[in-house]
Amino acid sequence: MSTLVSTQDGERQSILYRRLDRRLLPFLLVCYLFACLDRLNVGLAKLQMQTDIGFSDVQYGIGAGIFFLGYALFEVPSNLMFPRIGARKAISRILVLWGLTSAAMVMAKDVKTFYALRFLLGVFEAGFTPGILFYLTYWYPETRMANAIAAVMIGGPLAGVVAGPVSMWVMTTFAGVAGFHGWQWMFLIEGLPCVALGLAARFLLADRPDTARWLTPAEKLQLAAEVSQPQVEPHGFMRIVADPRVYLMAAAYFCIICGIYLINFWLPELLKSSGVTDPMQLGVYSAIPFVAATVGMFVMGRRSDHRNERRWHSAIPALVSGLSLMATVWTGPSLGASLLSITVATASMWMAYTVFWAIPPAYLKGASAAGGIALINTIGIFGGFLSPVAIGWLHTASGDFHTSLSLMVGIMIVGAILLSAIRPPSPK
Repeated sequence: MSTLVSTQDGERQSILYRRLDRRLLPFLLVCYLFACLDRLNVGLAKLQMQTDIGFSDVQYGIGAGIFFLGYALFEVPSNLMFPRIGARKAISRILVLWGLTSAAMVMAKDVKTFYALRFLLGVFEAGFTPGILFYLTYWYPETRMANAIAAVMIGGPLAGVVAGPVSMWVMTTFAGVAGFHGWQWMFLIEGLPCVALGLAARFLLADRPDTARWLTPAEKLQLAAEVSQPQVEPHGFMRIVADPRVYLMAAAYFCIICGIYLINFWLPELLKSSGVTDPMQLGVYSAIPFVAATVGMFVMGRRSDHRNERRWHSAIPALVSGLSLMATVWTGPSLGASLLSITVATASMWMAYTVFWAIPPAYLKGASAAGGIALINTIGIFGGFLSPVAIGWLHTASGDFHTSLSLMVGIMIVGAILLSAIRPPSPK
């Protein structure tokens, strides 16, 4: 009899989470895809913008990275407001404002406006990624978190798959239409859908399970029993700020972000240094590493949940990514070998990124967890500023793009060491 009851409970549980998966994850995935697309397209536009606006590699690196300064300044305040105003309003506001700002990149006529718009884009997007991660903690228990995160964060590499061919096609096809450059059309066409997604969020999302009209009372009770709802705060935000484990996680995340934004902002240039010059070929080749990352994220997320293990499922991929970047340095201008090593490095970075974000919810509880997750993301996201600026400066100073990758090799290996030091929380 007990076996039958257990089987029925398991079936009800599976039905409930499949329903949550269908209702929440596809929409959040599309939103995250456009967030990553808006970060990738500046790297794809670089080759045209550099000619039309006339900025150097160093100026491009600053412009690409200044996004993260605006992001970091407003990250924690944005996320502390998240539980107070609700997910629908918070996500809607972020999407609408960053979509309008991204589309406004058509007005980037010189370096100063390029810097200003990139900074504002960071300000308005602040809080989105950690907000989504915190939102998932309302709906999924820790044992299912890595797979749910992977289902949303897969939008990152999918954006890379889409961005290369589509963005290059837009820039080539629409160049000169209505007097706009191809890169201006790309920012406009890829920015405005975010506004529509922001408006849709007000209708498609529920703030919490207990306000979801599409859940039955029994399902709400089941979720309340299985998921630790962030209503009671066992420790406040200031206690989280004083926790050294938060800074260990933030430092590890910083290293992962350095690697990811090396690829996001400099992949077209890296492929160009390996002999690829045709814009459409650049678009196709730049999609290959992200296809591998898409597969890798799903595999690693499922494996991490199945084993209920996070530390090594993030540390080992981070180490592999560092070693693969080292292989890219060694292979030099050989396109085949370089593309292979870049592909392995990119897939490994995203695998480490996915599993990493299943770690903080195990330590951070209560409504203040939103601020804790934002704090980790704020510190780590500075890697998105350092990476493009450092690569731009080293590339200009050395004249050799592959040599400048050596810094990122060291950072990813340090990241692997830091991830291995994050021990699982003691059972209570």
